[in-house]
Amino acid sequence: MKLISKILVAFTVLITWTMNAQFKNTKTETIKIYGSCDICKGMIEKSGNLKKTAAVSWNKDTQMATLTYDSQMTNQDEILKRIALAGFDSEKFLAPDDIYTALPECCHYTRELKPVAKNKDAGMNMATDHNGHDHSKMVQAETPPVQNQNTSQLKPVFDTYFAIKNALVKTDAGAASATATKLLTVIKAIEMTKLSTEEHMVWMKVMKDLTANTEKIASAKDISKQRETFALLSKNIYDLAKVSPYNTPIYYQHCPMFNNGKGANWLSLENEIKNPFFGSKMITCGSTVETIDNK
Repeated sequence: MKLISKILVAFTVLITWTMNAQFKNTKTETIKIYGSCDICKGMIEKSGNLKKTAAVSWNKDTQMATLTYDSQMTNQDEILKRIALAGFDSEKFLAPDDIYTALPECCHYTRELKPVAKNKDAGMNMATDHNGHDHSKMVQAETPPVQNQNTSQLKPVFDTYFAIKNALVKTDAGAASATATKLLTVIKAIEMTKLSTEEHMVWMKVMKDLTANTEKIASAKDISKQRETFALLSKNIYDLAKVSPYNTPIYYQHCPMFNNGKGANWLSLENEIKNPFFGSKMITCGSTVETIDNK
């Protein structure tokens, strides 16, 4: 037995050394990824691996994965997103329901991190797992009693976005930059496991661009550059607004004159047009093209 243990240790060291040799800027991390069998192992590792960029090794007994990757080429989030889109939940990203359902029957692990469905009739969050355990008390304990049950964790993202919009309406580049810096902090504070399934799926898709566009506005000193990036940021926020509850209607508005007549959209809490792309020069240019009411 001792000989076998030594051989296994040596083999593990060899594999780790080989992985490290593949990448120029090697970074190694461990994280829990949910699965249940050898088929899961093959799918998790295949979806996470990327030639000359990332390698994943998953243990079905501990459900722990070792991620080894070139930190200049990729990051943990990108690897875990690919794995989630293959059907496997991790501590940071959840698999889409339809992809999880399509997995082989033996791969249907217990989805411990999946957001609890809301029971509208009862007016409270309820959940019972397949063993018959009532999780309603746990869910209530995680929800601040003073918070409206329909209030999304993404509300601070929307609120800060609207503050950036207001700064651009006033043609205040300094305020727009400072508020975008605040939005970066808000984005990092989002706990994705507490989002609804719909919010989570959209958040996975837009998070990278949302962060990049916010960083550009925060670092820009030129109001025109901020406005160009704000048009892109608004696309990310629109996608989130379509699936996330907010306490008042959100107005999706269009300016036909921006970007040399190509036009651009933004979101507002007011139906009255206050154009963030031109400010006082063309404050009323535009129209409301959609009202989003997800209360």
